[in-house]
This record gives sequence, C-alpha cells and structure tokens, in this order.
Amino acid sequence: MANMESPIIKLTSVSKVYPPDHRALDDVNLEVEKGEFIFLTGPSGSGKTTLLRLLYCADRPTSGDIWIDGVDLASLSRGQIPFLRRKIGVVFQDFKLLTNRTIFDNVAITLEVLGLGRQQIEKMVRDILAVVGLEEREDAFPLELSGGEQQRVAIARAVVNRPPIILADEPTGNLDRLRTDEVIELMEELNARGATILFATHDERLFTNTHRRVIQLKNGKLENGL
Repeated sequence: MANMESPIIKLTSVSKVYPPDHRALDDVNLEVEKGEFIFLTGPSGSGKTTLLRLLYCADRPTSGDIWIDGVDLASLSRGQIPFLRRKIGVVFQDFKLLTNRTIFDNVAITLEVLGLGRQQIEKMVRDILAVVGLEEREDAFPLELSGGEQQRVAIARAVVNRPPIILADEPTGNLDRLRTDEVIELMEELNARGATILFATHDERLFTNTHRRVIQLKNGKLENGL
C-alpha cells in the first residue's frame, strides 16, 4: 500500500537570491519523509547552509513554498516562528555555547525558554546528558571540554526537548575522525528514536557506502541523489 502520510519537510520550486544577484538556491524541490536520515552534501558555497536557514525560518525564500510538518512557512507571522522552532533542533558547526554557563545550564536554556518547571528541566537535561555521555560533566564549563565534547553538548541542547526534526549544519567540520564517528553514532541513535535528520556535510567519508539517502547541492541546484 502506498504511503499516504505527507512529507515532514517539503520544498517546492524554492529559490533564494541575495543582493545584488547571488542565487544561493535555484528552483529546489525536495521531500523528506518522517523518520528519514538524509545527508545533504556539496562543496562550500553550494547552498547547504542557506537551505537549512530557510527550514528554521532564519531567512525567507525569494520564491517557492516550504512546508514543515504540514505548516506553510509563508503563513507564519514573526510571533509564530518560535512555536515552529520547538519542532526543530539545530546543530551548528561552531557549537554556539555560552562559555560563562555550565554544561547543564547550556542545555537547560532550551527548556527554560519553553517555560518548563525546574524539576522537569532537571530530569530532561540529565537524561539527554546521559544519552550523549556527559552526565559526569554537567558542572563543567564549555572551555573545559574537548571539541568533541562541546559538540555533544550542542547536540544535547538541540534535542533535549525531543524535536521531531534535527537540522545539522556541518556538525563534524571541526572534529577529528574519532569525534566525528561519535557524532554520527549519536545521530543514528536519535534517528532510531524517531527523529527526522537532515545532516549537511562536505565530508564524503560520512556517506560513502551509506544506506542513507544522499542528496547533493551544486551552485544552488539540487542534483540527483547519490
């Protein structure tokens, strides 16, 4: 029987042009099914970051339509965007951790913004720190951790509220091979728990011989899957 469920992410004829005439994305069409783990690849400047920014409403497309979990992003007011972002965990290459806050506090801030109670926050933060293997480091500060540990904190912060979608923008770009493998293993575990993951990378080693779907951007255009 055909799958009648709508894609959790859908882009139709999406283009993004930055002044004066830089076409970062050019007529992109993409459907991502719930529970997929997709590698988004392409050289620097191919449009990977732009595509992810459009998905979490950090930017708006010049033309075309984007749907996230059945919601037309063009219909959202500025005040509605934070509610959409509760469904999306974003992991950045440069971590974006607060260096003057502990690991616990860096992860908890996501839940504090959502208005959760202290007891619930403590349980959820400690649960996700255990998942990423940092339960013993909750009182440490980011600069006391290795790069790989900092990236795991960034991932924990992005997924502590169990968002159904995870967008990862070159999350292993600053990591050595061992730490990179740790991040991939963690992402696989989160995907196994039900998260839909769009993982942007230019590291071909990560998706060579993978059973995952691989899509490629080149000069803002979506090429055939690899």
